[in-house]
Amino acid sequence: MRIIKIEDLHCDAGWRVWSFLKVTTDEGIIGWSEYNESYGSKGLTAVILKLAEGLIGLDARPVERISAMLYAATRQAPGGLVQQAIAAIENALVDAKARALGVPVAELLNGPVRDRLRLYWSHCGSYRINHAHVMGLPALRTLDDIKELGAEVRQRGFSALKTNIFRIDEAEPSMYQPGFTANPGWPELNVDRSLLRLIERQMAAFREGAGDEVDLLLDLNFNFKTEGYLEVARAIEPFDLTWLEIDSFDPAALAHIRLRSQTPIASCESLFGRRQFRPYLDAQAVDVAIIDVPWNGILESSKIAAMAEAYEINCAPHNFYGNLSTMMSAHFCASIPNFRIMEIDIDDVPWKDEVVSPPTIDDGHLVLSDQPGWGVEVHEEAIRAHAPKG
Repeated sequence: MRIIKIEDLHCDAGWRVWSFLKVTTDEGIIGWSEYNESYGSKGLTAVILKLAEGLIGLDARPVERISAMLYAATRQAPGGLVQQAIAAIENALVDAKARALGVPVAELLNGPVRDRLRLYWSHCGSYRINHAHVMGLPALRTLDDIKELGAEVRQRGFSALKTNIFRIDEAEPSMYQPGFTANPGWPELNVDRSLLRLIERQMAAFREGAGDEVDLLLDLNFNFKTEGYLEVARAIEPFDLTWLEIDSFDPAALAHIRLRSQTPIASCESLFGRRQFRPYLDAQAVDVAIIDVPWNGILESSKIAAMAEAYEINCAPHNFYGNLSTMMSAHFCASIPNFRIMEIDIDDVPWKDEVVSPPTIDDGHLVLSDQPGWGVEVHEEAIRAHAPKG
């Protein structure tokens, strides 16, 4: 089964772009993966296609060998765009191999350990702040809106939700993201009393709306430094959060926060490979290790999870992309023993399910498909019908 063509496709997804890699073989078997260059990874497509040039004519089946070869060829520039490019190729090849064998990816990885995956509704309210008109959903503007959304999560059968920080005290509400953009709070990344009180009111509204049985998770991203994360951790203790999510490139600082926080800490979604994860595990910096399958590749992600298991750490996927990524993450979650809970975006553009067939969700759980490969189909006509703007 030789690789004869590798091509990229892109689709408008409202406030970002979904990108797909298609690997075609001489036996007519096609493998797909989803990758993302909308968030900090501009130019990723060019890196993927450059690496792919040397793969034409190779046997598509020994995926581990191809990934090792690509890693060796890029050894002097590890991580970043290079690792994401290797991951996109790896994930598409794994799909092709599983389809050729007629088995789901999870079975290819000696699973599944489970076929039902508990989900949490991610970016709950976050997209309704600025993108409600694109999704055809009501805009989120007030604490009462947050309460109603919390109730909606519970009524739709989800037992957990994750949110970000909202500036609903402004004339035009927005997300608080100084860690990513030159907005108020950037670049010093401090926290003040007014912001702490705002976070407290937001989480209280979600708790009131969702009720006591729904788990609450709060994602702080890169928006503070160690001092600020500790202050937020103290402020949210009354709301009994399932985890506080923090992005930090300093494992010792994160371990310092975890030691002093009553709330479990989740992190590592921005890391690449076992070598970057290991210092966080050695430092006992996290309660939950978050792994990005499109960034790392499903084979490397499984190795990271196996390493985390030796430290008694459970794993969760970083999954805020499209339906194909959701199924890539689902097969990862289904095939590892140390699974915690799976992220999924529920609010999205109306054409999401036209582009890639949707996963089956039952009572707040994703039900794993027994179809070959990722278990979903990519519709190229729909992708082309929603070409990216600009």
